[in-house]
Amino acid sequence: MAAGPPPPLDPGSLPTFTDEGFTEKFLRKTRENPLVPFGCLCTVGILAYGILCFKKGNTRRSQLMMRARVLAQGFTIAAVVGGMMATTVKSRQ
Repeated sequence: MAAGPPPPLDPGSLPTFTDEGFTEKFLRKTRENPLVPFGCLCTVGILAYGILCFKKGNTRRSQLMMRARVLAQGFTIAAVVGGMMATTVKSRQ
């Protein structure tokens, strides 16, 4: 069975990609899944407050903030996974 030459490539059937900067991509991703940046901001805020409490010597409050930070990180991870699942389901339809 001899194979002939491949058919000519039609440039109209190729996907086109736009150049997207960091800011545009960040805003697009934030609109797609707003819980991830919210979770990141909460995590950083709780961490900063916990470090401040530790520096001031309030160890009980510092320990509580570190536990809250773990919860905020868990929320952020769940938001990332949920967003990925939603994007996968949306792309299949």
